[in-house]
Amino acid sequence: MGKPASEFQAVQIAVMTVSDRRDASDDTSGDYLREAAAEAGHEVVDHAIVPDNLYRIRATVSRWIASEDVQGVIINGGTGFNLKNSTPEALLPLFDREIDGFGELFRMISYEEIGGSTLQSRAIAGLANQTLILAVPGSTSACRTAWERIIADQLDARTAPCNFVSHLKKR
Repeated sequence: MGKPASEFQAVQIAVMTVSDRRDASDDTSGDYLREAAAEAGHEVVDHAIVPDNLYRIRATVSRWIASEDVQGVIINGGTGFNLKNSTPEALLPLFDREIDGFGELFRMISYEEIGGSTLQSRAIAGLANQTLILAVPGSTSACRTAWERIIADQLDARTAPCNFVSHLKKR
């Protein structure tokens, strides 16, 4: 673990919305995440809306992991407890290291907002080929909670005592 940087370092981010119903005209969660990342000074290098299909999710994320241009992936949707939701199953085989605390922290924070229903959230994160992958529920409010309370700080090299920027592939 290196010491936090004294200057902001933009992270190259790809955003994925997992949904069988959304398209570019009504992807409010994907729009929010792209706007929040850009407003924070990061570069959104790609985005996609992918059906909730294990192999389609995995194929797109695999392409981003292999790309030299993507340092972080933020996924919204497909993390619920419904049998159709497959984002965690798509991602787990790709991770070199799982970040257990991400889902735990998201559920803890989410409990303040939705109570025990947070048990059905399967928010998950990991690192693959020095690419940070974060998956959160698809509601815009859940995306806002995750961004504002967890993700923004962890993508900021100035966050002490630690953040994920030093673990990402170099640009």
